[in-house]
Amino acid sequence: MDKWFKILNESRRDQRPRPEPTPFKSKAQKAYKKQRRKNDMYSTVSGHKNLSSGAPYNNKTQRAGTDRLRFEEEVDPATFEKQPTLDQKFWKEDGQRLCAKVARRLTRIAYDFMDGLDVDAQIEDIRFTGSLANYNWSKYSDVDLHIVVDFAKIDEDIDLVKSFFDSARMRWNDIHDIKIYGYEVEIYVENIGDVHKSSGIYSIMNDQWIIEPDPSSVDIDIALARKKSDDIATQVNLIKYIIDKEKYDSALRAIERLKEKIRRTRRAGLDSPKQEFSPENIAFKILRREEILQKLNDMKYDAYDRMMSIK
Repeated sequence: MDKWFKILNESRRDQRPRPEPTPFKSKAQKAYKKQRRKNDMYSTVSGHKNLSSGAPYNNKTQRAGTDRLRFEEEVDPATFEKQPTLDQKFWKEDGQRLCAKVARRLTRIAYDFMDGLDVDAQIEDIRFTGSLANYNWSKYSDVDLHIVVDFAKIDEDIDLVKSFFDSARMRWNDIHDIKIYGYEVEIYVENIGDVHKSSGIYSIMNDQWIIEPDPSSVDIDIALARKKSDDIATQVNLIKYIIDKEKYDSALRAIERLKEKIRRTRRAGLDSPKQEFSPENIAFKILRREEILQKLNDMKYDAYDRMMSIK
């Protein structure tokens, strides 16, 4: 607990806004930078070398994730279709119970994660959710493992506790590559009072459904979701143009506005009756699969790097 109290004390002494970490220092950020050089969706056919000589769109370009051909190649609409059953590698008794082997392994992972933190926190529940706990699972699915903790028992500053767990679980997800039947395990830590927007939530500790999925509720408007994701991709292209015009402050502000719009839109979709099957949430998944979200983060670091550089 000493480490935790040190974090609390330092945070309370210094309430000033904290700058973001220096770009491209983490392993993930370096990978993003490498990917940008390898597959820049804004490059011209000949490769636009001198950005100051004109707009980078004078030649025909192929935008990543916004044309129909690329959509068919990278995001197969069939991966969003309803499955006839839950994934039978995970579920038994016609979807009523999680397989014991999977339950034991996920429980072990959850406790190993919590034991690695210098925080005296009791696990209230361990939950399995996401598309693998529903009828829309596909090859893109993750094993969403939610660890429920009472944040108030750790400290009265709930936001600080949330930030601590967010940082810890992102670090864990970054350094571990655990797969259950080929699906990556993603850890989340949620407060006991929070409402998780999902139509399929299973309590591993109680070995029963909290919210049992209904196959009849899976109705996805892929065309509308595609339209929404295309709109975001177009805005990403426009921001890249602003960066290439060396208007870095404007670009960074536009990036933050767009990221907030994406968060707000997805939240509205999850709050709607369709929840995870809403066009807004499916559009988010398309953007993630086509690496448009990664590209947006990449552009943020790029704009910062250029703004801080001296030629």
